[in-house]
Order: sequence, then C-alpha cells, then structure tokens
Amino acid sequence: MLRIFKRILTHGVVTEAAPSLADSELEQVGIEVQRIVAARYAGSLAIREVDAGSCNGCELEIHALNNPYYDVERFGVHFVASPRHADALLVTGPVSRHMENALRRTWEATPDPKFVIAAGQCACDGGEFGVSYASCGAVSNVIPVDVRIPGCPPAPVDLLRGILAALRAS
Repeated sequence: MLRIFKRILTHGVVTEAAPSLADSELEQVGIEVQRIVAARYAGSLAIREVDAGSCNGCELEIHALNNPYYDVERFGVHFVASPRHADALLVTGPVSRHMENALRRTWEATPDPKFVIAAGQCACDGGEFGVSYASCGAVSNVIPVDVRIPGCPPAPVDLLRGILAALRAS
C-alpha cells in the first residue's frame, strides 16, 4: 500500500493500465481493418447490430468496442441505427421465434452488397438453446451468414478480428 501511495505522489494518479500484448494486437488488427475500409468503403464501414434474443453478454463486448479504451471508430468502423445505412449486420443471440421475422426484414432492408457476422456461440450454432419451440437456433437458420465469431461472449479483440475476416471474405 505504501508503495502505491509513493507512486501516486511521484507520478500522479494512474488511470490506465500499461500497454499489453492484447493492445498491440488490437492495433495491428485495427490498422488492417482501417486499410481495407479505406480502400473499399471510402473510409467508413457502417454496421447495424441486431440482438436476436441474446443474454446481452455479447452486446456488452460490442459496446466495449466503442468505449475510449478500444475506440473502434478510429479504424473507420461505426454502428448505425438503421439497416438502410448499414454495410454489414452483426447479429447476436440464438434467433428467438419472436425475432425471426424482424431479423429477416432487417437483412432485406440492408442494401447490397452486404455481409452478416454471427457474434457469439449462440449466434453461431444456437448455443445451449438450440432449436426449440421458442428458438430458431443459429442465425444461419434464418439468414445467410458470412463469418462466425465463437465465444461466450467473444472479446472485443475477437470481434474486431471477425470484422476483419468478413472484410477479407467480401
């Protein structure tokens, strides 16, 4: 405790952790995303996030992409409120029966060319919910999926890697 107090007196209050390996990996992936976005999307990739019935774990990690620590907008990626303004859909959760039509209509409203990313284990394969009277299961059971990002939930760096994979595939 005394050592921390001396450090604060010497250097001021430390508000950020020291850069780690994950930070440098984030930068490398982000720079590659930025390069492709600049070439294909005039510097701005618009993503519409769709919660098709998730527990919100994946949404928390997606929101983290926008916080000052990860700041995905510096790489040219931003989230939009309307599918009509989107270049891609980022879908989370197993698709509930109540969201099936809404997801399909959102996909149809997104202009071509578009790509779909299934984020999280539930979106990839239905997770522990699978297909039932209340769930369609995986996103690919409702709309075509280009890239799957496994994890429960996937970390922000994994989400950015998935966006990069989708950009490379499209």
